[in-house]
Amino acid sequence: MTAPNDPEADRALKTRHRAMWALGDYPAVAAEVIPALGPALVDACQVKPGAQVLDVAAGSGNAAIPAALAGADVVASDLTPELFDAGRRVAAEQGAQLRWEQADAEALPYADGAFDVVMSCVGVMFAPHHQAAADELVRVCRPGGTIGLISWTPEGFIGRMFAAMKPYAAPPPPGASPPPLWGDPAHVAKLLGDRVTDVEVCRATVRVDHFDTAEEFRDYFKANYGPTIAVYRNLADQPERAAELDEALAELARRHDLGWGAMDWEYLLVTARRAE
Repeated sequence: MTAPNDPEADRALKTRHRAMWALGDYPAVAAEVIPALGPALVDACQVKPGAQVLDVAAGSGNAAIPAALAGADVVASDLTPELFDAGRRVAAEQGAQLRWEQADAEALPYADGAFDVVMSCVGVMFAPHHQAAADELVRVCRPGGTIGLISWTPEGFIGRMFAAMKPYAAPPPPGASPPPLWGDPAHVAKLLGDRVTDVEVCRATVRVDHFDTAEEFRDYFKANYGPTIAVYRNLADQPERAAELDEALAELARRHDLGWGAMDWEYLLVTARRAE
């Protein structure tokens, strides 16, 4: 079984993950489709001026930049540094100062207890080995510090999108867990265990009104969202199956359409304090 203690296999897996998230234009997805999520997480974590903040799997800084604008000393870390250039541009436009550092969420290069706030906005959920990633979130947070997470739920739109893509995707590597499990409160509670206190969990939705039609949503994700692009590449020589997936994704969007081209995508918001 592939696991974090199998260095060669893990390096190969992380190389594939980095390449997948560099496909398309995830910074556009974060900025155009779900811009409200980052500020929501920063607010939930009660980020204060001067706080030492680590954004894990930060992408292009959807949460890291708002945290920096709140006055925090922020490190935006991600396995895929190709996403940083877009983040740096946005940060410069908004007058935010922060550091961008390549880092594996399952092996963070930071000291124990180095940060007051450790957060991740639909990011760490995609690290393949959930327990290893959770252990790192806790380790680098100081005792009494805050851990904050936003993750897509299995039952929500993005969770259902991954379920729709699964039959068409390459088999997951041994030992990898499905990302939407981070949106299951019981799963997150098990990952964090008794190392945290004052746990607050709530389900919420983000309104998505970027697409006028179901087909526009599908084509946008086919062009811009790394996991979706990777699935279609897996079907490059299977046009009939690609057409099936086309219809499955469009139908998913139709079922979630509120009637005027808008959708509500469910996520799980978790905040906790590292035990003293």
